[in-house]
Order: sequence, then C-alpha cells, then structure tokens
Amino acid sequence: MSLSIIIPVYNESSQIPITIKKLSVLKNELNDFEIVFIDNLSSDDTLKKLKFYTKKKSYFKIYKSKKRGLGSAISTGIIKSKKKYVCVFMFDLSDDIKDLVKYFKIISKNKLDAVFGSRFLSQSKVKNYPKHKLILNRFINNIIKLIFLSDYNDFTNAFKIYKRSTLNKLFPLVSENFNIFLEIPLKIITRNFSYKIIPINWTGRKKGASKFKIKELGSMYLFTLLYCLFEKILIRKNEI
Repeated sequence: MSLSIIIPVYNESSQIPITIKKLSVLKNELNDFEIVFIDNLSSDDTLKKLKFYTKKKSYFKIYKSKKRGLGSAISTGIIKSKKKYVCVFMFDLSDDIKDLVKYFKIISKNKLDAVFGSRFLSQSKVKNYPKHKLILNRFINNIIKLIFLSDYNDFTNAFKIYKRSTLNKLFPLVSENFNIFLEIPLKIITRNFSYKIIPINWTGRKKGASKFKIKELGSMYLFTLLYCLFEKILIRKNEI
C-alpha cells in the first residue's frame, strides 16, 4: 500500500529544518510513500530553503500552487500526488506523526474511503490550544454536527486521510482557504462514503505564526457550510 502526504507551506522559513528532520523518521515506518510540499506562493525564502533541505531525499516532492490560498494548495497537492492514499498534514507539526502512521494502517486494512481524526474524544490529548479559539472551535463544530446529524465533532481539523480515488470524486473543490478542510469531510459524509473516526493528539505551535485568522475566515466557513448543506438537500431529493 502507498501513501502521499500533502503538506501546504507558506512563509515557514524558520520552521523548515525542524519539520524536515521530524518527517524524515517516516522512512523507518513506511515503505512506499512520498511527501508532497505545496508552496503557497511564499514571499520569503521558504521555497529556496525547502529545496536545499530536501534535495538529497527522493521521497520529498515540491510544487508551487497556481494561486494564493490554502484551498488551491490542497487541490494542487491532490492532483500532483501519485499514491493510493492521501493524508493532509500541517507544516507546523501540530499533529502527531505517530497518528499519521496509525491513520495509514487503519485506512489500508479496513478498506475505507477516509479516516477522520478528532482532537476532542476522551483518548485525545490537546496542548497549547488558545482558549478563545478552543471555545469557538467547539461551538462551530457542534453546530455543524447538529446540522448534518453527524457523529463527527472535529470537521475543521485539517489532519485527515483519504483514498485518493475518493478525493478525485469530490472535485471541484470550491473552498479557497482553511474552509477546504470543512468542505472535504462534509462531502465525504453527505455522499455516503465510508469513514472511521479515531482520537488524535494535537499541540499548538511554539515557533512561527499561525496562518489561521478567525475574523478573515468566518464568511468563508459559512459559504462552505451552506454549499455543502445545499448539496446534501439535493442528494436527498434525488434519493426519494
């Protein structure tokens, strides 16, 4: 079984040595894999530095997004990836590499379309989550859970794994920023693809600045929510 790990990158120059070193341990855990970096048109020396630190390791691939926006970077990563399964992993290492390996084992052994990690199950461990963001996260995710009558409670978390052929069936992906991470799982759920929910760990970044801006993204999340809700209604009508 093979795995593509998509990692969007934007102005992460100072984080690069740490992340590359951490990701290199995957060669001891996975046999057939690639790590696909998508540079989201960085304005610093991220791309140059990324090429320097990865040039001697064939499993690292680097591409540039065609336009600014996390949604575009993720779509580019899906198109450029070559392996059977695709995992989205954030460059700041907020998610646990051990959970990534666990994802891969579960999805490949159980023949699922997706595995959704949740940071908010009893076995999950969360560290350094800013309190105001945590409150907003729980409010939004529980509202979405009620609207879609779902058993999942962490839609907005980026870190998930999918069968690549299933992701291709979700195109076009219309979300342009972090809301891409809401669109994909909602489409998986409303289109009745198979998935499993597992607990994962998360640690807030200590170095560099978060690219997530609540005030700027509110309207985008609302757009994605309404878009996917409309799709759900259409699917239900066609089934009647």
